[in-house]
Amino acid sequence: MTTDRIEKKTLLRAPLDRVWQAIADSSQFGEWFCLRADGPFVAGEKLRCTIVPTDDDSELAGEHNEYAGVEFDVWVEEILPKRRLSFRWIPYSVDEDADPENELTTLVTFELEEQADGVLLTITESGFDQIPVERRAKAFSANDEGWTHQIHNIEIYVARD
Repeated sequence: MTTDRIEKKTLLRAPLDRVWQAIADSSQFGEWFCLRADGPFVAGEKLRCTIVPTDDDSELAGEHNEYAGVEFDVWVEEILPKRRLSFRWIPYSVDEDADPENELTTLVTFELEEQADGVLLTITESGFDQIPVERRAKAFSANDEGWTHQIHNIEIYVARD
């Protein structure tokens, strides 16, 4: 088992345009990821994000409310329309031991591949081996669980009208 990368896949039964907007539009991304970004995703730009609480009783609410108000940055690396979006962030930045000034980042990549019956979404987060050893296992475990929840959230989100 590798501990340097997390990879999650799901077949989204929605048109490519719908899936792409859910990922590439920071407002829509925030709806299923339960965050508010301070602007659009733009390659080469940094965004400040805040985890937002939700009163939503649906499955999208999840258990994220305990982190409501936590702020973190993402650095957008690449945007290839309808194919790939990637950004860097500090993994599990809600950990109080994470020093945003000195912490190394991981790379999160969303890749889309059109299929006959929908869109295959692959989410990969890589670079955990460079995270300080005292935070690595906790960050990996938390983000692995987090991506499992987020895959579920985007499945629900793109299935809506």
